[in-house]
Amino acid sequence: MPGGKHPDDIRPDAAKSVDRGSDLPAAKLQADSEPAAPHDPAGGNPAADSASGPAAKSAGILRTGRGLSDKVLILTILFVMLAEVLIYIPSAANFRNVWLQDKLDSAAVASIALTSGMPEEISAAAQTRMLQSIGLEAIAMGVDGKRILLAAGNMPDAIAMHHDLTTLDPIGSVFAAFATLLGGGENHVRVTGRPPAGTDFFEIVLAESDLRNAMLIYSRNILLISLVISVITASLVYAALRAMIVKPIERLTSNILAFTDAPENEGSIIVPSGRRDEIGIAEEQLAAMQMAMRGTLQQRRHLADLGLAVSKINHDLRNILASAQLFTDRLGDVEDPLVKRFAPKVIGAIDRAIGYTRAVLAYGQATEAAPKRRHLSLTRLVDDVSDILDLPAEKAIQLENRVPADLEIDADPDQLFRVIMNICRNAIDALCQGSDPSIVRRLWVEAERRGSVVTFCVCDNGPGVPAKAREALFKPFRGSVRPGGTGLGLAIAAEIVAAHGGTIELTSRAGAGAVFQIQIPDRPVDLEAVRSAAEA
Repeated sequence: MPGGKHPDDIRPDAAKSVDRGSDLPAAKLQADSEPAAPHDPAGGNPAADSASGPAAKSAGILRTGRGLSDKVLILTILFVMLAEVLIYIPSAANFRNVWLQDKLDSAAVASIALTSGMPEEISAAAQTRMLQSIGLEAIAMGVDGKRILLAAGNMPDAIAMHHDLTTLDPIGSVFAAFATLLGGGENHVRVTGRPPAGTDFFEIVLAESDLRNAMLIYSRNILLISLVISVITASLVYAALRAMIVKPIERLTSNILAFTDAPENEGSIIVPSGRRDEIGIAEEQLAAMQMAMRGTLQQRRHLADLGLAVSKINHDLRNILASAQLFTDRLGDVEDPLVKRFAPKVIGAIDRAIGYTRAVLAYGQATEAAPKRRHLSLTRLVDDVSDILDLPAEKAIQLENRVPADLEIDADPDQLFRVIMNICRNAIDALCQGSDPSIVRRLWVEAERRGSVVTFCVCDNGPGVPAKAREALFKPFRGSVRPGGTGLGLAIAAEIVAAHGGTIELTSRAGAGAVFQIQIPDRPVDLEAVRSAAEA
């Protein structure tokens, strides 16, 4: 026989491994000519290693809490890659079977040349070149029960595995393919297939490393194609999902945030897009909810304004009522039956006046009226406040009027009266704390004019204003100093002073407890109006 070897020499010495599968068309024959993928000395799989990196990175990105668009894109890529992996598993097994079948077909063509004419005339060198051209180590066939070695090159000492393509099994092909891909080395395998006509069997011997290199190249190509397909598919799916779902949800989110910042702004209410799917229904329900909430907030704001207005009026009327009660008590000392008869009626009439004021109060008119400014004698205004105030005799509190007699102020007399009275009443409440008769309790008002600005101060030598009350001193219902107070007195005073274009602040001074400084400028002169009046 050519080559000097007996046909029995290629009988496998190792255990056989039988693979079954279906006949599949030959494909990707050009993989034989491509360069082999580099082998990892540690036994790693290049395709698997390159695929695991992006997956781990994607999982890390999802954990960082990125936006919905990023998550949709990453999940789409992952799902497409998963689909490609599921497709790759059977395709790798099919590639292995097709590659081995192609080797059998090439060997069958070569066997025709070897069996025609005089085989012994073909030299060993020619046989080796023929086997190298088709990537085989040996070709043999059986005829009439005899094994004939047609050609042989570098014959191995032992055969590690036997692959029978005539009994292909899909599951077995998958396991055999990945066994070769993950653990293939320098072993040699024997492959048998459907024998040509007139032969009992046909088999070849080849190096398993050639099969593994071809499968690595195929896996690399599949990986690259999968990445391209994944990116294209993910981009298309991402664009579609962003247009149909993500953008509308972002619009809903932005509108909710805008409505949260300004719920009373009519422009913050979402305008439904008219979609008939779930997002459209969500937009309609959100718009209805925002409108209902806006109406509720407006109603509560109006009720709060109304309550504030009522509280302001009650506060001032309570002061007036206290003064009226003082005069009524003094009238009670008069031994006049008519006076004693009508004094309680006067008190009842004042109480009814308070009730009528609450009933006829215009809805929402919680701000002070514009000041009707006139030139006033500030010292006389302070005297009027002193006459109205109920200064407790047992506390020996005196209101000292230190305002210069010739000082005039440009202000509304009624409103400025309320300012001084509210501040003085708060000062009296502070001075009345404690029962030690040896404590000197003093309250005074002083003022000066500098140019067009009048500055006057209401001072006392009481304990001062606590630090906690200073934080919201001029805010209604929050700036009260004494327990049970409403804090409206200073809030009303601040609002009136602001309407005059002035300022009010709590200052400190040595020897004084609380010092409220008020600055009110004169009205600016309209030269055009003065000239017009002069010309008229």
